[in-house]
Amino acid sequence: MKENPNPLSFQARIRPEDFLPASNEEKQSLVIMRESVSFWKDGVRRFRKNKVAMVSLAVVILIMFFSFIVPFFYPYTYEQQIRGSEHLAPMQYSEQELEQKAAGESVFPHILGTDRLGRDYAIRVMMGSRISLIVGLVAAVIILVIGSAFGSIAAFFGGWVDILMMRVVDIIYTIPDILLIVLLSFALKAPLEALAMVPGFGWIQVLGRNLISIFIVFALLYWGGMARMVRSQILTLKESEYVTAARALGATSGRIIKKHLLTNCIGTLIVTTTLQIPSSIFTESFLSFLGLGVAVPMPSLGSLASDAINGINTYPHLLFIPAALISLIILSFNLLGDGLRDAFDPKMKN
Repeated sequence: MKENPNPLSFQARIRPEDFLPASNEEKQSLVIMRESVSFWKDGVRRFRKNKVAMVSLAVVILIMFFSFIVPFFYPYTYEQQIRGSEHLAPMQYSEQELEQKAAGESVFPHILGTDRLGRDYAIRVMMGSRISLIVGLVAAVIILVIGSAFGSIAAFFGGWVDILMMRVVDIIYTIPDILLIVLLSFALKAPLEALAMVPGFGWIQVLGRNLISIFIVFALLYWGGMARMVRSQILTLKESEYVTAARALGATSGRIIKKHLLTNCIGTLIVTTTLQIPSSIFTESFLSFLGLGVAVPMPSLGSLASDAINGINTYPHLLFIPAALISLIILSFNLLGDGLRDAFDPKMKN
């Protein structure tokens, strides 16, 4: 065949070698698809690439270790009053403790000082952060269970059921939560005191009726946002083919909601629940600051800040330490929730 001398011509030189089968190396060089991964594996991979979220996770783990593990080995207790050790500065000893050290005894220092009653402030901060974390986690679980069940039922059945249930959510948004907590704390006083005398219910006396009232209010009022979010997800998912196939196979409505619909929006539920934890912690700290939190002498971060507000000019560290820890906990959980949202929300994928 005569070669075309024109370099701009579209006619190409045809060679027999061009029609030989491709080698394995040539085939592999054309493979551009990445390895197939599951939803959870892909989400974990994306989450680990988010440095801010990983740092936030490390801070949350460190705070939980500080709150739940360290108090078991700490030499002081949160209610222990040491005579002569009132209002000590951080790492300061009382005169009696200095005499004990001079006599050769080992005295553990007060890392964050003491309060006006001579109680070690470090252990009280640890126990306060423990209470705040427990309240945040328990409240988030309560909101998750009630909100996901309510929203999924409303979206799945639709029609007048959806309209009626969503109007209930609208009404709940109008109820003042603080007023309800105050009313419940007085209304539940006698029943809870009687129940606390029953064997096995001593934890009621430890927590106090105010904290139990907070849990009840979370169960009554704070699940509306979760219900709306789940409803929006279920309205889209219930039109999927696998839901139609499940109905054709005779699956009940409860099984479809539990096994198919809620399972397929589990990523969004995890993200929303994680973001609910700091909101619950802030609410509990705010209520404890107002005196509606845990019973004395059990501390929470909000009650510690409330007790220290009167001595802010003389002992400012007693206020700044719990306030800074509240801010750190809320910031860490918010950044962790944002990282989980970026990793597990399909809408956030590039």
